[in-house]
Amino acid sequence: MAPNIVLRAAWFLLVGWWLTPVVLFIAWLLHVPIVTIPLGIKLVNQTPRVLTLKPPSEVSGLRDPDAADPSSQYPLLVRAVWFVFVGSWLSLTWVGVAALFAVTIVGLPVAIWLLNRLPFVLSLYRY
Repeated sequence: MAPNIVLRAAWFLLVGWWLTPVVLFIAWLLHVPIVTIPLGIKLVNQTPRVLTLKPPSEVSGLRDPDAADPSSQYPLLVRAVWFVFVGSWLSLTWVGVAALFAVTIVGLPVAIWLLNRLPFVLSLYRY
């Protein structure tokens, strides 16, 4: 069962706004040694939960709303090539843009939307 909106808003205001950048920094540090890349990707995939306690079932990818179906994932080879050549630097830029939006109250919803889609940007992983 998903937390209600009041609890999620309280989490964001008290914890999520500062914990998310810490988790993302640790995730990108884990991308440096090849052995810990899967752990770093797992941390990035948890961004929506860390930010607003949003369960994975509520997060949809950019392309397909029925992302819970494992057969709707891109092939692992495609995702690996994307991660190495595009996702690693694009996701860092994506977080920077989200941080710029988060500075203003008006841009905060856009920042949350961007961060909720970060797992897809990094590795084309939809859940």
